[in-house]
Amino acid sequence: MLWTATDHKVNSADFARGETMSAMFWHAVATRGDQVWMRQKEFGIWESWGWKQVGQLVGEVANGLLSLDFQPGQCAAILANTRVEWVWADMATLSCGGVTNGVYPTDSSEQLQYLCEDSSATVLFVEDDEQLDKALSVRANLPLLRRIIVFDMKGLRNLDDGMVISLDHLRALGRAFAEQSPALLSARVAQCQPQDLAILVYTSGTTGKPKGAMHSHAGLVYSCSRAAEGLPQDARDERMCFLPLCHIAERLLGAYAAIYSGTILNFVENPETVPENVREIAPTTLFAVPRVWEKFYSAVTIAVKESTPLQRAAYDWSIRVGGQIADLFLAGQTIPASLKLRFILARWLALDNIRKMIGIHRARYLTTGAAPISPDLIRWYLSLGVPMLEGWAQTESCALGTMSQPGGIRPGMIGRAIAGTEVRVDSSNGELLIRGPNVFMGYLNQPEKTRETIDADGWLHTGDVGAMDAEGFFRITDRMKDIIITAGGKNITPSEFENELKFSPYLTDAVVIGDRRPYLVAIIMIDQENVERYAQDNDVPFSNYASLTSAPAVLELIQAEVSKVNKKFARVEQIKTFWLLDTQLSAEDEELTPTMKLKRKFVEAKYAQQIEKMYKN
Repeated sequence: MLWTATDHKVNSADFARGETMSAMFWHAVATRGDQVWMRQKEFGIWESWGWKQVGQLVGEVANGLLSLDFQPGQCAAILANTRVEWVWADMATLSCGGVTNGVYPTDSSEQLQYLCEDSSATVLFVEDDEQLDKALSVRANLPLLRRIIVFDMKGLRNLDDGMVISLDHLRALGRAFAEQSPALLSARVAQCQPQDLAILVYTSGTTGKPKGAMHSHAGLVYSCSRAAEGLPQDARDERMCFLPLCHIAERLLGAYAAIYSGTILNFVENPETVPENVREIAPTTLFAVPRVWEKFYSAVTIAVKESTPLQRAAYDWSIRVGGQIADLFLAGQTIPASLKLRFILARWLALDNIRKMIGIHRARYLTTGAAPISPDLIRWYLSLGVPMLEGWAQTESCALGTMSQPGGIRPGMIGRAIAGTEVRVDSSNGELLIRGPNVFMGYLNQPEKTRETIDADGWLHTGDVGAMDAEGFFRITDRMKDIIITAGGKNITPSEFENELKFSPYLTDAVVIGDRRPYLVAIIMIDQENVERYAQDNDVPFSNYASLTSAPAVLELIQAEVSKVNKKFARVEQIKTFWLLDTQLSAEDEELTPTMKLKRKFVEAKYAQQIEKMYKN
């Protein structure tokens, strides 16, 4: 086999059982014992936790919450980066019969206040002193909040605040409480019902206040079991946990699917160390958003450009051979033995080294979702010998919708409906609809928004426009609200052009604009690292980020990338001019979503002046 994704046969008898997330977690603890479940790097050393050990930690945290009179149905919010303590706090809250609300670590204090108010949070877990400062600045406006629990007390040893305690202190309270009331935690787990509310996942709120999507225990159990079965994995597998756990994708496809399947979770040190950590971990299955896959590709592209002529020749020949294999595989045709032999040589010459450079040399398959991805990028990873499976879902569908399978990859398509989940195209407007046990309970405190989103027949209206072919494969055209109708009446789907642009190593993201306009323009965010390297290699002078984006040589570089993409589209669909964002953005900036995508409407509004200039020139 050239690809081993279908060789991995899992034993369903090893999967965790239970009708609620808490019951499933404790079943996993009881049956898996000392098997390693979690790893995290601290101060340069990887630390491991077995299932039994995690169970003890979660039990201490849960009993600590019970000692604070945490009641069933009450909410605990978690404000932290992705780390093992996040999962411990989550499972402890659910074990008490509570509701977990994840808060993005990049959220402002004002956003934190809104999320805690809306969810009626009584307990707040925070990561460190930085996040604690946010909480303390707004706690006077949160009368229901009773306790703030800090994971990392570094820099807070002299803190004297009756509301604030450390996670270690909470665990100590839990150990003492368990001695006095040893049966209460088990009773709480048993009392929890499948239809009970388990977690709140807030949408990004690009067009108003964030909405709290409510997911029940039954929906979560169903979804994580389907995810783990649709993407075969078990305790022999290792995956990397690095995306925000308050995002439904990492929560469901990462942490919860691992509880069900036993897959080992490896937590990165911090978001900046992802490239280094993925090489150390070498996961066997890896989910990431398109921006991560684009960054890996860009790093390889730049490295190849800077290599010796012999190395470039070896790569060019090897990737061509891999591309021939990929084309035949995608077409469902037989791969000749002679081509297989050349592919083995190609792997030895270059492709295996490229896979090791990224950290995917052990990967059986890669998974992408949460945003559209360029079909060429999927083909490139397949040319390396690693299948990339594209999925499509939403927060409201609990990360389940459609998914490609290792034997049914079609770049540009998002696969078929996941077993047990119905997906159809609305004949009136082309909108994709989802129905199944995975669909959420509704939006917290917003019944009108719920009725707008779920119709009387239980269909979730996704807002995505798409189509289905004769074999049941779906394709996303665009978001309904993002479709551009030019002044000439031409319907344009901007995401197709934007995805092609993002395939360039010098571009990170783009927003195509042109609704009711005579032609299309684009606001582009450059890849700082790669463009800076280009400028340094070509003696392009710049003093800061803004000067980099205005340098004539850089503008020519980006124009060449835009022109390359323009050739793939009809004249009316081409970009006439562009403007480079002259501010270096991070996850804290309002222009970006937590998954680092540009917010189209926000960008159009904030940079209206620059847009008007493009149409006047």
